[in-house]
Amino acid sequence: MADPSTKTRLPMTPETVLKKRRHAAAAHAKSVRSQIKKRQSAQNKRRIIFKRPEQYIKEYRAKERDEVRLKRQASTAQNFFVPDETKLAFVVRIKGINGISPKPRKVLQLFRLRQINSGVFVKLNKATLSMLRLADPYITWGYPNLKTVKDLVYKRGFAKIQGKRTPLNDNSLIEKTLGQQNILCTEDIIHEVFTVGPAFKEVTNFLWPFKLNNPSGGWRKKNAHFVSGGDFGNREEKVNVLLRKMI
Repeated sequence: MADPSTKTRLPMTPETVLKKRRHAAAAHAKSVRSQIKKRQSAQNKRRIIFKRPEQYIKEYRAKERDEVRLKRQASTAQNFFVPDETKLAFVVRIKGINGISPKPRKVLQLFRLRQINSGVFVKLNKATLSMLRLADPYITWGYPNLKTVKDLVYKRGFAKIQGKRTPLNDNSLIEKTLGQQNILCTEDIIHEVFTVGPAFKEVTNFLWPFKLNNPSGGWRKKNAHFVSGGDFGNREEKVNVLLRKMI
């Protein structure tokens, strides 16, 4: 009978190798958990992104119904209905730099209108209205509606990321820059601009100035005011007709 002590023993695994295996297994488990968390977070964000446009549509429709209701009440009481003052304007540069005086030149620089047919969204207040009056002969502007804002952002929208003009084709770019303002997607940008929300300044700085075409059919008369049959100055709601020809 063979002596048990003479049997061949299997070689023992070194402790360093076992430690490496344990660390590798722990790292793999941690990586799997982080991937699961990222996947769940992405799913939650997608749900939020899908639900927000519905909320915005409800908000816009409720506002329209309120205006109709107030108009009817005023008409029934034989009064006048005065809507809220417009807070949003879209400004387009229509002239070059030849013969421009220093003050209007500075206003155009502050509005980031450095090229002809470039446009930006502007929040209307006492200061910006004064600036618009200074630069009036070199710009045309008015009050964009929701459809115009959407067309501009979706068809002509570019972002300013690290000083570069970047297409708005990925919501992750928007979230990375504007996530702290709870803006995650393109619809959030449109809503913030149209309603002139608290993050309006951050959103408009994130958007690169819009590059537009010459209007189909051409300009009428750049040296005359819009009221006099020309092109420059405030067009109010009629700026939407012009922008459809330029987008």
